[in-house]
Amino acid sequence: MTGAENATTLDGYQSEARRTINRALTDDQRLLDASAGLAEEAGEVLAHVRKHLLQGRPLDRDAVTLELGDALWCLAIAADTLGVSLAEVARRNVEKLRSRFP
Repeated sequence: MTGAENATTLDGYQSEARRTINRALTDDQRLLDASAGLAEEAGEVLAHVRKHLLQGRPLDRDAVTLELGDALWCLAIAADTLGVSLAEVARRNVEKLRSRFP
């Protein structure tokens, strides 16, 4: 299975992301790096949307897609550092949403 094929599942994506972690970081440092990166990438998505909606620029969907991918990487590494799979994160989120929005 290629990396692109492996990334079509949450567990496969998390496995692919795990290959790129900075092994020099401690778990605490890795969690901080991934969490800060998640906030940073969310800000970059927001910047594209803000420029589109408030400055009248065309929405660069390709750039937003790439930023969302960077955010997904950060999420995958944060979850991995906590010993949780992305599939588990998704499952628990669906449970929460179903209880809030039956």
